[in-house]
Amino acid sequence: MERIKKEIKERVMERIRKAGDSENYETSWNEEGKFISKKKTEIKKGKKSKTKGASFELKVRKDLEAKGRIVDKWTNNVGMWDKEGNIVVKKIINKRERYVVQKTKEEIYFKEIIFNKIVSSKKIFNPFKKIMIPGAGFPDFISIKHVHDELYSVIGVEVKINGVLSKIEKEKCVWYLRNKIFSQIWIAKAVKKSRKLEIEYNDFNEKYGFKFKTKSQ
Repeated sequence: MERIKKEIKERVMERIRKAGDSENYETSWNEEGKFISKKKTEIKKGKKSKTKGASFELKVRKDLEAKGRIVDKWTNNVGMWDKEGNIVVKKIINKRERYVVQKTKEEIYFKEIIFNKIVSSKKIFNPFKKIMIPGAGFPDFISIKHVHDELYSVIGVEVKINGVLSKIEKEKCVWYLRNKIFSQIWIAKAVKKSRKLEIEYNDFNEKYGFKFKTKSQ
């Protein structure tokens, strides 16, 4: 018990130290009302990475439009639940992606997650317009192109500079395809050619197939 108290005290003192070090750390409050301190160097690195990602995303959109496709942001996602029907959400714990039951805050094992239906992406606050706006969905885009008569090609496009999907993203892709939400899902990857970033599209089915066993109700 004394050891646990000591560990808690050390963590609290470390947080206080970081909060007081405004030269190297930036302190803010997360959505749960807890204050967090991040290294300014890490924040700068994160902003640079985000800017690079947004720039490549725009490049992908323009390329798809140049191919004669109608493109729009996809503001939906695949809902996640536990076996009791409680909503499961993603959390970053110790810099790692984890999934917890929203109601109990208990962490849930990946294989226990049930994919059920399409849900609207979580709304986020726009500090400039002072309004809540739709957050990023998965995948990034919905892209439509007329084929002939009443036949249309409807695909989902996820933009990943490194071309790598997480385990949960792969399962969501399988759910979309099995439920015929999209006829295909493309992964737009950045490939460097002669100092220029080119776009390489990988079809999810061709790359991964249906080896992922998505659970649904």
